[in-house]
Amino acid sequence: MLKLSNKIDQSQIPEIRIMQGWLQRNNQFAPDTSSWHHMTMAGMLTPAQLASLDAAKGVEFDRAYLRLMIQHHAGALKMVDDLFASPLAGQEVDVNVFANDVVTAQTTEIGIMQKLLTQLPAK
Repeated sequence: MLKLSNKIDQSQIPEIRIMQGWLQRNNQFAPDTSSWHHMTMAGMLTPAQLASLDAAKGVEFDRAYLRLMIQHHAGALKMVDDLFASPLAGQEVDVNVFANDVVTAQTTEIGIMQKLLTQLPAK
């Protein structure tokens, strides 16, 4: 679980930097990495979900972490779907490539997390 969470953390750092850079180049506000505390968007965890995860231990933590991270990744996939559903959105090459890379990486990670969930001991 630790190996997976480190991999996800390391993959999301450049994703965040790419999005911040794109916003800055387009004269838009680019929130810092602590902004997740105040933003509501698809896949973001609620304070109650975070508290529940913080209180979990052992296998229950692993199960909760995987379910919530799947939710988080599914939110990213929804944002990409929303992007491509918007007229003329995703036409810029950098945005298109980035969005498709997000879909590839996060769909793969969801598959890994779903498999890990099935390997956890039953409740």
